[in-house]
Amino acid sequence: MYDIATTVSRVANETYSHTRRIMPEQPWWNHLESSFHKFPDDFELDLRTELMVDGTAIGDFLLRTFGAGLIGSLALPSSLRPRQLKEDMSHVGFYQRKADSGEPSAFFQRPDSTRVTVESSSAGLFRFRPEDGTCQLLTFESPFRTVNPTVRKAYARYTRNMRAAAQYWRHDDGPRPTLCVIHGFMADPYWLNRLFFALPWFYKQGYDILLYTLPHHGRRQGRFSPFSGHGLFAGGISHINESMAHAVHDFRIFADYLESQGVRRMGVTGISLGGYTSALLAAVEERLHFSIPNVPVVSLLDLVLEWFPINVPIKALLKASNTSVREARHMVAVHSPLTWQPLIPKERLMVIAGAGDRLAPPKHARLLWDHWDRPRIHWFPGNHLIHLDKGKYLKEIAGFLREIGFDQH
Repeated sequence: MYDIATTVSRVANETYSHTRRIMPEQPWWNHLESSFHKFPDDFELDLRTELMVDGTAIGDFLLRTFGAGLIGSLALPSSLRPRQLKEDMSHVGFYQRKADSGEPSAFFQRPDSTRVTVESSSAGLFRFRPEDGTCQLLTFESPFRTVNPTVRKAYARYTRNMRAAAQYWRHDDGPRPTLCVIHGFMADPYWLNRLFFALPWFYKQGYDILLYTLPHHGRRQGRFSPFSGHGLFAGGISHINESMAHAVHDFRIFADYLESQGVRRMGVTGISLGGYTSALLAAVEERLHFSIPNVPVVSLLDLVLEWFPINVPIKALLKASNTSVREARHMVAVHSPLTWQPLIPKERLMVIAGAGDRLAPPKHARLLWDHWDRPRIHWFPGNHLIHLDKGKYLKEIAGFLREIGFDQH
């Protein structure tokens, strides 16, 4: 009987397990080929399977063009103003030196949560309603201050962004081992991630759930933001770098809160930008029992160079400023998962990747897989959003969590 999921997984594993590693030596931003964004993502599939995988990829091309158009028309212009560009270029050396330091804590400083009050309230009308537990909205005023003091005043103008938020599902007899979930770019609604990750099913497996909201998304976005996530790309290079530092900072305060509630084990998974953040956290937060990035991105610059139409002004800017791709990577390398070694043992790392993904192309997952010394990886047929036979890899994740002892209370 034909099984597309098994076919794609087998072919991808056979293809990549015997090929050379594409992750270069450090510093990766200098040694990764400048044309990496042009690398093909082809598998040698049979015609039937290839047609199905390529069919889903078409949907990604359309969605990618729409998303790139939104960013290019509504967010990027403010980042490309001459004054903003001049300020960014005066600050990039600060972030490059942090990336060169070899020490994640030079940029991702451990937050002081002793004076933070995490407040609990109703999670709203469309919340998950477990029969044997509660679903609450957790919020706190973030004490985050930009790592670079010269941009502190500008970043603080995003006042709504300074209220961190997460939805927390907890069993009545808890706390239980807690699965932390991080959404993708523009995809923050709790109900959406609840459905996509089949979280009620994981809850019934015995896990508590924390759904974390990234900076500039959901209730953290500006009052007049045209779309969720707009603020992430509307403030220039320094702003992007500080936003990722903020994402890690606030997540760690929620980790402190979970620990204060008696949680002994927590792990993280996320999709797309959430996968990027999940992979980054694996190198920063030592309390995480596992990290499972799902269709992750690992180099933001290489990603946008592949996205039409946003790649047009980006390439023009690089050419006009005589900035190479390698130099531009260095400007944002401080928060790339490729820059830092994971703190989590290889046996507790896993990567989920889509053969037809053209929003976070398979070559990004391959880079991370190589960087992590090729841990467990699952290839599924489908694109960034349509994960064909998703039930198979959700069960594989559940089995993986049992294998690493995460299910033990």
